Amino acid sequence: MGIEAKDFTLDVDLLAFSGIVFSPEQRASLQTSLILLKDQYKFKTIHLWGKILGITEDYFIIQGRQKDELKERQFLYSKDCINWNMLTPADDEAKELTLLCSGRFTGDPSHEFEVTKYSITNENTEEENVEENKSQLREEDRLAATLWKIEQDALIIPRGSYVLQPNGDVERNRTFEGLTVAESGKLPNYFHFREPIHLQQKSLIHRSALDKSLHFLDTIDEDIPKGWSVQYERGSGLVQIRSLKWLGMAFFHVPETNRFGSLYSGVGEENKDLPFMI
Repeated sequence: MGIEAKDFTLDVDLLAFSGIVFSPEQRASLQTSLILLKDQYKFKTIHLWGKILGITEDYFIIQGRQKDELKERQFLYSKDCINWNMLTPADDEAKELTLLCSGRFTGDPSHEFEVTKYSITNENTEEENVEENKSQLREEDRLAATLWKIEQDALIIPRGSYVLQPNGDVERNRTFEGLTVAESGKLPNYFHFREPIHLQQKSLIHRSALDKSLHFLDTIDEDIPKGWSVQYERGSGLVQIRSLKWLGMAFFHVPETNRFGSLYSGVGEENKDLPFMI
């Protein structure tokens, strides 16, 4: 989801509960950049998405969206919150290599990681042979693939906050007034903000019972393994949901208001220990 430009100052303060903080200089530069980039690229909305922590330098990430906020997204990255580069979407090869790539991001977009792929071949023999193939993966391509994967797994929105228009566009629901305090603590009331995967597998009868304009995405309670931590802050005036799969992804919602958002601040590596933590 990110933090939208118009709510920047308030929402950054709310996410401080999750330990995600920016220096006063970074906040000032980011706020200015959001305004300038929205105008420069003619985005419908623009959001601070978060930051990937590198060894020598960090990558600050902004995301711009067009009319269909589910499909029309574009990432930009910066190392100083002032100069921004458009990030080319990751191709299938970069996504595959990123899953096999280990080690921290360096902070140098041109850095190349060596990734080893193994394949088993047993053509014309009874014994299996393991082939080792080495490939190079540029850090900039790995960054794009990592952002895509985090969005697939850990970008969430409250139920009812977006609507599916008759023409297929997914847009912010202007009539959304927030979840109740009780609803906001329950995982079935949150959706993955990406193309649905599990919804297509549900029975026709089950799908026909849903309001298609509001229930067009997967709920996060169906994730296997379950990878979410929910807690209330400020009494029950703020709900925080953290991803256990992507440590550093934090979502917030102020119950009974239309205020919600998320930020990622982490090293860009999936928590492989999650299945053993449940």
